[in-house]
Amino acid sequence: MTAVGSPAPPRIQPARLLLVEDDHELAGLLGRVLTDEGYAVTCAGDGHRGLHLALTGRFEVMIIDRGLPAVEGLDLIARLRSRGITTPILVLSARGTTEDRVDGLDAGAEDYLAKPFELTELLARIRALVRRHPDRAEHLPVPGGSLELAARTVRRTDGEWVELSEREASLLALLAARPGTVFSRSDLLDRIFDAAESETIVDTYVHYLRRKLGRGVVSTVRGLGYRLGGS
Repeated sequence: MTAVGSPAPPRIQPARLLLVEDDHELAGLLGRVLTDEGYAVTCAGDGHRGLHLALTGRFEVMIIDRGLPAVEGLDLIARLRSRGITTPILVLSARGTTEDRVDGLDAGAEDYLAKPFELTELLARIRALVRRHPDRAEHLPVPGGSLELAARTVRRTDGEWVELSEREASLLALLAARPGTVFSRSDLLDRIFDAAESETIVDTYVHYLRRKLGRGVVSTVRGLGYRLGGS
């Protein structure tokens, strides 16, 4: 257990957005506007590519069109939610009836904006969704203390600071951002580690966290995976 001095001031990273839109002209426009607004934008032109990026990347907000080739927008959202992806989603669609909006929200989206739309309204809705994403916090509560994300340290309730490696901090941050969620080993492998590695690497880093912060920091849910806290 290593105590350190006061952490450096956190450096705010740009919010990462995934834009899944098959209209290349609109996607190009939105990509430029969002980049100018300070976002880190990743684009996908069909639902299959969007699904791959959403499952393998880390994003604060996803903007998904409904009429996508390969995998339709609402089907894409349903697949993401079934895999435990809780990133806020904004649906963009030319279908704007009340029934269409209800279908989008029921599929798992947090917001729905019909085309055509005003860019100022889209940007305001994105800002609201970014604020709701727990990973944008500078610190997250963990059993026995608080995880300071920028400094990769845990400030314990007794005032001691515990240093974490980059992978330890990333693993703990994911669990702490969604304290009620159970993550499978394969899901944690996809999100935190190299997919080419064995799932045992997840167990190894859970062991490292418990050794530094106590067994109660991560709980094993038998047959399912890991979650924050517990015995």
